[in-house]
Amino acid sequence: MAFTPRGPEASFFEVLDQHRASLLAALRRGGEEPAGSGMRLASRFEDSVGLHMVSHCTTRKIKSDSPKSVKNFALILKIFSMIYKLVQSNTYATKRDIYYTDSQLFGNQTVVDNIINDISCMLKVPRRSLHILSTSKGLIAGDLKYLEEDGTKVNCTRATAVAVPSNIQGIQNLITDAKFLLIVEKDATFQRLLDDNFCNKMSPCIIVTGKGVPDLNTRLLVKKLWDTFHIPVFTLVDADPHGIEIMCIYKYGSMAMSFEAHNLTVPAIRWLGLLPSDIKRLNIPKCTLIPLTKRDQMKLDSILKRPYITCQPFWRKEMEIMADSKMKAEIQALTFLSSDYLSRVYLPNKLKFGGWI
Repeated sequence: MAFTPRGPEASFFEVLDQHRASLLAALRRGGEEPAGSGMRLASRFEDSVGLHMVSHCTTRKIKSDSPKSVKNFALILKIFSMIYKLVQSNTYATKRDIYYTDSQLFGNQTVVDNIINDISCMLKVPRRSLHILSTSKGLIAGDLKYLEEDGTKVNCTRATAVAVPSNIQGIQNLITDAKFLLIVEKDATFQRLLDDNFCNKMSPCIIVTGKGVPDLNTRLLVKKLWDTFHIPVFTLVDADPHGIEIMCIYKYGSMAMSFEAHNLTVPAIRWLGLLPSDIKRLNIPKCTLIPLTKRDQMKLDSILKRPYITCQPFWRKEMEIMADSKMKAEIQALTFLSSDYLSRVYLPNKLKFGGWI
């Protein structure tokens, strides 16, 4: 059953509207986001795109007459043959489908994934142009309607979430009045927001989750929504290095997919929460905090050294607060303040008063 939007008064969105106006002004000044080019094995950072390929870098050669690479060469040819048949017949397959055509030959799914990425990079085309789709794991809810490639009408304003489609390129006729898009790191938090009727209370809005590290389709959907509507996009992640890493993937991309950064990244994304500084500001009980592990500290140090962090002094400050305290916190820590503190107090106040960085 669909809900009837009954969101806050128009004045609630005043700061959000100002933020959107500044984003649109920045787009007009900078023009369209430029596309990266080059090879996958090396990347550089550009503020308007994120991590993307460079044209001069170390490359890897695979020879048919070399004992060391003959098997890999044969596997590449096999997958090329399958791609050719998919394109010729105008049909699609998932990476998993390809793996199971001969699982003994490929050995494991990672082999197939890496070869498909190499082919996509070598031909300089998106993976979907090869007619290879990824299995979606993400969910979306809120003020959004669209038409799938097969003509199916999708209405995300239902009480339950909708699975992110597997062919983002094929969706059309997107309609929304949303004031913002909220990316939620974890499925548990996403489901809690649904249970708390967040999309209704903050209507009109859209919420998305990639259930942890986002799959390709969830990233493509976020990018498509940004390119189509240019509404503010925020992230809600744990105040830990892993959450920050996930936020960076949405905003700046990853080394592994840097050859497709211009199709995947949304540099306009802002960090809404959970901020390390919120822990002290909200007097979150110390018993809910978790000590950083050595692995956490290594991850945090690695992120702090990345080139895009120099463009984000407020992000750096938050990460330094985490490093100094040697503690991290999950979003669920807010429930110790009250069971619905996240949806009733934390997020509404952040959105109303501009509590993002």
